[in-house]
Amino acid sequence: MSKPRILVTRRWPAAVESILAERFDATFNLDDRAMDEAALGEALASHDAVLPTVSDRLPSALFDRSDIRTRILGNFGVGYNHIDVRAASARGIVVTNTPGVLTECTADLAVTLLLSVARRAGEGERQLRAGEWKGWCPTHMIGTKVTGKTLGIVGFGRIGKAMAKRCHFGFDMDVVFYNRSRIDPSEAARYGARQLDTIEDVMATADFVSLHCPGGEENRNLINAERLALMKPSAFLINTARGDVVDETALISALRSETIRGAGLDVYAGEPNVPAALRQMENVAILPHLGSATEETRTAMGMRVVENITAYFEGREPQDRVG
Repeated sequence: MSKPRILVTRRWPAAVESILAERFDATFNLDDRAMDEAALGEALASHDAVLPTVSDRLPSALFDRSDIRTRILGNFGVGYNHIDVRAASARGIVVTNTPGVLTECTADLAVTLLLSVARRAGEGERQLRAGEWKGWCPTHMIGTKVTGKTLGIVGFGRIGKAMAKRCHFGFDMDVVFYNRSRIDPSEAARYGARQLDTIEDVMATADFVSLHCPGGEENRNLINAERLALMKPSAFLINTARGDVVDETALISALRSETIRGAGLDVYAGEPNVPAALRQMENVAILPHLGSATEETRTAMGMRVVENITAYFEGREPQDRVG
């Protein structure tokens, strides 16, 4: 019996690629360049499974063609707003993701951004590397204290809880959060957190607002000009969720007008394109989507995909099915 034919759209950790090559008739993207829609459409027509990443866009139009062979999309990542899951499901294509395994590292990176922008670490490093540091003085590069401040979280799922835990128990921060569903107060208390009724309440209360909600149409521009205007002038926005959650034009305006003090960003609406204004502002800490970028986590993500597509082709229900 022939092995299922699969396409891996980007290079994955070598250990994962080795297992995929062993179990399946696997094709790898050796150039490691993002595939355009035409190439992805051809992949859907010629492979039993396609294993995409956040850099691959699979809109509804891709699923309109009549010659689709693909039966499962094994997404490498917890977020899947780059896939039109409804259109895929309508064509009988199963969609899976990789939840859980990237929680800790993404929360670690959110803390990294929070500390970096609050203490002006990136700005200071750039100054030092450029040979512009003139020596210590009492007024040089004054930042914002983190310990004891208030953290606001939007989205109290796995990563939001992990962020709360780090900031409350590590930095003695008061933690407030918004979540679409109600969280049992005793569960929230485990993370030193309390739930507020609205996003607006969180935005107005917090010294740092950290986003941990899903992307996609439902949350597109969730953080808009009106909500940014509610933040304290001394407050910072941290985003390790999805770029489309934030109205980037409104954020740039808020930063320029000093409506808020700064931002720490790992994700962007039009990745890999980042607005020049964000790249040029010194009160913005920016990273190239590194939330899950540790050897341990990326390997675990790949293995989760392996488990999902193996289960599917063996006639079992994939554990991480989202569509």
